[in-house]
Amino acid sequence: MPDRAVPNLPSRDFGVTAEFYGAFGFECVFRDEGWLILRRGTLQLEFFPAPSLDPLTNTFLCCLRVADVDDLYRAVLATGVPEARTGAPRLHPVRLEDWGLRAGYLIDPDGTQLTLIGEPLTDGESSG
Repeated sequence: MPDRAVPNLPSRDFGVTAEFYGAFGFECVFRDEGWLILRRGTLQLEFFPAPSLDPLTNTFLCCLRVADVDDLYRAVLATGVPEARTGAPRLHPVRLEDWGLRAGYLIDPDGTQLTLIGEPLTDGESSG
């Protein structure tokens, strides 16, 4: 197995978490009462139970670096997650960040922030 790091994120309800992420392509590869593993291609997210987590004070976050950030963003948006500044779940549109890469932000139902990161567009490419 190649070396890798996998984020461990909180979930108030594994069923809700699996359904939310499943709507945009994550498949459940393991689940029991103490752990949930979801995978979309080479992306893997692992969740632990946190039934008393307050989404408004949750400080968990992780980055998803993907080949096509616009494709992932559109897949999430198509599930009905709103582009908004408050609430959970929500999306913040993909844009070129000051640090040189394009990023969008997904806040999941538990208030966890996932930074969706892709390479900057090259000349002639379009995000739409």
